[in-house]
Amino acid sequence: MINKLQYISQADPSGSHIPAIEQALGAGCRWIQLRIKDQSSAYTHEQALQAKALSDTFGAKLIINDDPEIAVAVGAQGVHLGLLDMAIPEARKIVGPDMIIGGTANTHEHVIQRVNEGADYIGLGPLRFTSTKKNLSPLLGFEGYQSILNQLSGQGIDIPVVAIGGIALADVRRLMRLGIYGVAVSGLITHAADAQEVVQTLNIELNSRTNHLKPASC
Repeated sequence: MINKLQYISQADPSGSHIPAIEQALGAGCRWIQLRIKDQSSAYTHEQALQAKALSDTFGAKLIINDDPEIAVAVGAQGVHLGLLDMAIPEARKIVGPDMIIGGTANTHEHVIQRVNEGADYIGLGPLRFTSTKKNLSPLLGFEGYQSILNQLSGQGIDIPVVAIGGIALADVRRLMRLGIYGVAVSGLITHAADAQEVVQTLNIELNSRTNHLKPASC
């Protein structure tokens, strides 16, 4: 099962992602993507081991960004791959048939590529500017999401599409009404004054039946 609410980790001033992950788990997140950039494999592996132990304690899924080998080594539930990372078919050979593999996309063509590669879900974005990611792809805005979702619907393609990139709490209802499956957030939870309240509100919006509408016809 692909969770509708996905948390993407951020480092604290010391460089550790563990405090933010622990906060997100305590607030109610049950899908954690460990996203570590510009660090050694040894450091990422050590952080992944800690993240896995915490995730297991809370009954949450752990997804490792970029690195299928570390995902296998720590027993994570999944791996998420960017467009410039290892190809999904190659990663599948490493992780086996059962591990979740997500793929980043920015355009309709990217989504089709990911579907053909065998992705289990799509991380589509960004909605708007975010400082979390370097080399940000072109912004989609709500109109971009609507256009891509309409095209997928017209092609009969049904894959979980998760919105990502600069998403605010007030955006979630509108995104869900466009036909988005779920959202991936980072700073929205990391920097929340009350992370538990934010997670509860997100879960209500993501699971409200009135917010789930089919994409409009082209």
